[in-house]
Amino acid sequence: MLKIENVTKKYKNGALANDNISLTVNDGEIYGFIGPNGAGKSTLIKSIVGLHDFEGTIKLDNLTLKENPIAYKTKLAYIPDNPDLYENVKAINYLNFIADVFKIEQDKRVKTIDYYADLLEIKSSLNMPIKTFSHGMKQKLAIIGAIIHEPKLLVMDEPFVGLDPKSSYDVKEIMRNLVAKGTIIFFSSHVLEVVEKLCDHIGIINSGKIIYDGTFTEYRENKSLEEFFLEKTNNE
Repeated sequence: MLKIENVTKKYKNGALANDNISLTVNDGEIYGFIGPNGAGKSTLIKSIVGLHDFEGTIKLDNLTLKENPIAYKTKLAYIPDNPDLYENVKAINYLNFIADVFKIEQDKRVKTIDYYADLLEIKSSLNMPIKTFSHGMKQKLAIIGAIIHEPKLLVMDEPFVGLDPKSSYDVKEIMRNLVAKGTIIFFSSHVLEVVEKLCDHIGIINSGKIIYDGTFTEYRENKSLEEFFLEKTNNE
């Protein structure tokens, strides 16, 4: 379980990016986190993955981020909207580096890398430097690196940017398979049709505050997610 309690983030200029946010995401759940540009989505995501200081508590199972930062981070993975990779390193060396960080056994890492690289159609390019990859190929590599250690919490910020239709489908299937095993996926995207199809639960943030936190069945009154989102954010 991911539990966020009374999280507030104020920048040095006084801007309040996150205002007393509390929410819970259960095991085996895809949580869709949406909001307008500048609403505070990226700020909360960066707090969840340990890149921002914040007031309040963020907890994954029995591990509190502030009190047990290393143990907490070993259980998570983060795919940002524009992943920064080691451009001059070969793709296979990058993946093995990630596997080394998480102390993954040789046999298991080989099988995992082979499976996902083949599925996402970059296996033949693994011995090439990352700088030769297209944006979509880099995104696929970042996804493999994120799931190589089977994280308990996977945080994804616009993971489908640059992916072709087949790869987008394959990544959605990967997400579904992970949550079937109990992984928590915290998923942010501006593509509301994808959020609506993939997610079990949604949170809408606007002006730093959560203005909706619930399931799809709780808001449906012959409305699409797009219509509901526009209604909620226009009323704030």
